[in-house]
Amino acid sequence: MPIEITFDGNKKVNALIDGFTVKTDQTLKSGGDNSAPTPFNLFLASLGTCAGIYVKSFCDQRGIDTSEVHIQMDYDYDPIRKMIAKLIMRIHVPLDFPEQYEAAVIKTASLCAVKRHLNDKIENEITIIRTHEK
Repeated sequence: MPIEITFDGNKKVNALIDGFTVKTDQTLKSGGDNSAPTPFNLFLASLGTCAGIYVKSFCDQRGIDTSEVHIQMDYDYDPIRKMIAKLIMRIHVPLDFPEQYEAAVIKTASLCAVKRHLNDKIENEITIIRTHEK
């Protein structure tokens, strides 16, 4: 599947994938118009959404409602290497999420195909955060 990269003025660069256009831009500080996510932010989003589809599928297979489940992703940056040193994912689940599945859902999130294609020196930290009752 080829991906076509096009240029849409100033720092805007788009990817045409399977009939979809994925738009990117640079921040104002980097000379862009800040009209779309940066390519790096899309890269990070692809890591999070990939883990998310694995978590969603895990829950769906077990009949677990995901309306109150979400993933918060962050990272630690190594300024010397100028690269991400650690990905940090927190899987937020409701209080009634079955405890017996915590380790399994963490392992499932780590199976993300996007993450598996990265340099193995990047750590992948995934934790569970229980949401307080409202």
